[in-house]
Parts: sequence; C-alpha cells; structure tokens
Amino acid sequence: MFAITCGVRRGMVYVVALACLLVSGHADAGRSCEARRPSVVSVTRGLDLAERARSALDATGAKVVVIARSGQDLRKYRLRYSHLGFAVRGEDGRWLVSHKLNQCGSAVAHLYRQGLAEFFLDDLFRADAVFVVLRNDVQEALYPVLTSARVKALHIESYNVVAYPWSTRYQQSNQWAIETLAMAMSPRVRGREQAQAWLKFEGYIPTPLDIPPLTRLGGRMTAANVAFDDHPNEKRFSDRIETVTVDSVILWLESSGFGGKPRTLN
Repeated sequence: MFAITCGVRRGMVYVVALACLLVSGHADAGRSCEARRPSVVSVTRGLDLAERARSALDATGAKVVVIARSGQDLRKYRLRYSHLGFAVRGEDGRWLVSHKLNQCGSAVAHLYRQGLAEFFLDDLFRADAVFVVLRNDVQEALYPVLTSARVKALHIESYNVVAYPWSTRYQQSNQWAIETLAMAMSPRVRGREQAQAWLKFEGYIPTPLDIPPLTRLGGRMTAANVAFDDHPNEKRFSDRIETVTVDSVILWLESSGFGGKPRTLN
C-alpha cells in the first residue's frame, strides 16, 4: 500500500484542506488515537505551518529534504520531535512527504505520500517543525527511490513504536526512513540487515530511552504497537531502550555531512 493524498498549494482554501483531512485514512504517528473532529484552531495552525514550510522549502532550491513534526509530547524523554519523513519536490513544484504511518491501535503500518497540509494537520502537539536539506548527492540518490516503487523495498508492515534499530523483527517510522536512505546511498544494500550495517558504519547512534519495567509492562499489555522483545536482554533489563528518534537522525545527518544544519519553523 502506498497512498497518495492531498497537497498544499499557494492560496489554498482552508475548507478544501479540512475536507482532505476528514476523508483520509486514520493513521497514527506518535499521537492520540482518540476519535474526534479537528478544531478550527488546530486546522488553522496546521495550515499556517504547512504554508510556512512550503515557503521555506521552496527557498532552499532542494528537491529532497528530511522534515519532522511534533505530533506527541516527548519532553519526559528530552525529545522535541516525534515523526519524520522525506519531503520531495515534484516537477510541478509541489512538495509531497513520503513517510510511514502506523494504523491506529494496531501493530500494522503503511507508507503514505502526503502533501504538506495533511502532514501538518495530523493533530500536532506543538505547531513547529524542523527540516534538514540533504547533501546534493544524497538528494540525487534518494529522488528516484522516493518517486518509484523502490520506496517500498525495505518497508515491512510489522510496526513497533520503540523498535530496536539493529533488529529486523519490527520497523518504526523513523527507522524506515534512515534504512531507505542507506539503500539509496549504497548499491550493496539489498535488505534491512545490510541497511543497518551501513548505518552503523556511517556512525548513526540511536537514542537510549529510560523506560522502567512497570512502564514497559503496561505499554506492552495495553498497546498493540509497543513491544520490547526485539531488544537485547542486557539492554532491556537495564532499562536502556534504544530506538530511532527524530533528534538522533537530525544530529547524525549533520555530523555525518549527509545533511546541513537543521532549520526550525515555529
């Protein structure tokens, strides 16, 4: 499955974007699964952020950037952003975001291609964003992958919000993104294990989260998209849960030289 949904254009009418949001599939990327209609305030701030993002991305002259949003309150983990994807500029100048979304309340996820409006109308915790312009050769390598069926090459549906970065049992949204980047950059990468090996070689370091046993137990018992059985016992039992976060990806992109300095929109 690879859904193409609504985009944002200059002068877009708010009611059109709202209709686009209401008819789209219900998915979750680190946000509440509570069924409720979007408020005028949330729609307005999401559309404003989408328009500011479009202007900022246009000004870069890039055709592929990494972009992230604050869809969930992660301050207790000292994290600001919860979910990222690749924003790709089409030949018509429109930006579409390729990213992985978890089907709410389940352990299943699919890939989506959404316009900036829908990307930022997804129940934001905070109306800010960050993006990283990728190095030119990284953009050139990613563009044909993200605009073809190859975008699904390393995707699996088994989703775990805290998936271990060096395991192939599950795959979370940010993990799919950097594994896909690895495949684009190295012709030797044909599968997820090779992608993870490439990421290790290139210096990617996941974020260690301090999640105590009772929290882990509660999460596993009450949420289908939370699992810890892919983490090594020595790390899991020492409360060290490592996973791919937006913050760690942005730090790695800059330190490795694959991307520039992060630029914020708030």
